[in-house]
Formats: sequence, C-alpha cells, structure tokens
Amino acid sequence: MDIKTIIDEITNFGISKTIVETKQLSGGTTSKLYLLRDSQNNKYVVKFNEPHVLKAESHYLAFYKDVDFLPDLLYTEPDYRYIVYSFVAGAVDYPRKNKKEMLQTLVQQLINQYRSVEEPASWGWADELTDSWENFLLSRANESSTILNTYLEKEDHDFVLDLVKSPNRNREFTQPFLLHGDCGVHNFIFTEEKLTSVIDPTPVYGEPLYDLIYAFCSSPDDLTNETIQSAVSLLKDYENKNDRFLYEAVLIGLYFRMATCVRHHPEDLKEYLIAWDYWKNIVKAASLKKESGGRYVL
Repeated sequence: MDIKTIIDEITNFGISKTIVETKQLSGGTTSKLYLLRDSQNNKYVVKFNEPHVLKAESHYLAFYKDVDFLPDLLYTEPDYRYIVYSFVAGAVDYPRKNKKEMLQTLVQQLINQYRSVEEPASWGWADELTDSWENFLLSRANESSTILNTYLEKEDHDFVLDLVKSPNRNREFTQPFLLHGDCGVHNFIFTEEKLTSVIDPTPVYGEPLYDLIYAFCSSPDDLTNETIQSAVSLLKDYENKNDRFLYEAVLIGLYFRMATCVRHHPEDLKEYLIAWDYWKNIVKAASLKKESGGRYVL
C-alpha cells in the first residue's frame, strides 16, 4: 500500500482531517515508518511490517493503553498491514550517563505497570510461543551460543545453559506477564537526557525482570551490581527473590546481549567482555555463599 492510500484511509477513519506533511523515517531492520503532520500540528507515525509483527505490537500498545510512557495506538488496519500511533518527541541517542536514574525511571513508569495474563498460558515471543519460560530462554541461549562460539570458552556456554536449566529458577515462573521484549536504549526516547518514553515493542510473555535486565545490558556502560540493584529495589514483583537469582539472571541477559553486540555493534564487544568476567565472578562467588536471611551477600 502506498502512503497516499493510507492517508485517505486514516482521514476517513477520523484520526485527522488534513495531512499537510509526510516524511519517511528511518525504521528498524524490517519496518517502514512515515511521519505525518496535520493542519493542527499533530504528528502521527504510520508503521508497516509483517502482519504477525504488527498484530503483536498493536496488542501490546492496546493492553497498556493507560500507560503514559508508551505511544498512543490510534488505528490498527484490520489485516495488520499497518498501524498508526502518536509521534513521541525527543532524542533517540542514549546519552551514556545517569544509567541508574534511567533504569529507575523505566521500572517506575513502565515495568511496574505490567500485568500478568491468563491467555495465552504460554511463554516467549508473542508471535512464536513456547510452553515454558525455560524453553524460551534455552532457545535464546542456543542461538547466542552459535554467535559467541569463537568469543567465549566452552565452559562459559555450558555455565549459562546450566543456569537456564536450573529447577529452582524455573519454579519461580507460574504466570506470564506481557513484556515489551525489546526494551533497550535503542528504543528509548530522551528529553533533556532523561528517559521519557519507550517505543517499538517486540512483545514477549514472561517475567518482568527480563525487560529490566534487557535494558541494563543494552548498553555496555555502567554494568555494575550497584546500578542494577538500584533499579531492582523498586521492582514491584520482586519481593521474594534473592541476590543470587538476580546475579544469574543478569549473566544470562548479558550473554544474550553479547550475541546481539557481535552482530550489530562489534565495537562494543571489548566492554561487554569485561562486564562478562565481572558478572561471572559475582555469580560464582554467590554460589559459594550460604544463604543468610533469605539473601545472598557478597
């Protein structure tokens, strides 16, 4: 469909009366985006992608329609050929500072708004569900292992697989939440270097901590225990977990992110490898500590 046809359709739908400016934006690897401005200076984004992708994204935005930190979904074409949502102003470049504050804002404004779902009673990518959170993580771990094969030792890969398969870890997850799924700095909007919005979900059914760790690992700066702890302390659905559980989850998330780094941002790999050794040592040290008052202390 051409953009002129789309403009006619959304005008008939009543989103806007007169579009006075159309501009194609740089999209992701598969999306095509247009920015529209009407005569009252309201701005809208039209996104084209595969129907299964847009169906999942529109469901996420509709499910969390009352969350101010997300764009407003204005229209979903019945066959999911395109969606229209409100344009979010701001900068898309991560300032590489105040990571603690950024993650705390993310938890308070988005992740703590997440809700569990009864249907589907499945896990993983919204358009490619699996029967357990463990199987979703195993799939990601196996994909990452192939990419990281020449960058890490075999014992590193085996270590991550053992963490993913841990019975204690997977007993924690009984009800999936609807997550953003691609909750990284590349999808964050900043105003005066402060996080003000999150865009472009690739929804996942899973554990809220996943989105937080995804955000934490999505840039190679400030990957410290103190930084993630400052955000986890605000996470509403995390009261019964312990530090060892968190450390292991961070190492798993870091493993996934390093694979993405190799494919898309190889210049960052050196920093990630330093963080990998740091977190691997934390996890191994925690496994040797005795539980004290329900928490593992380093």
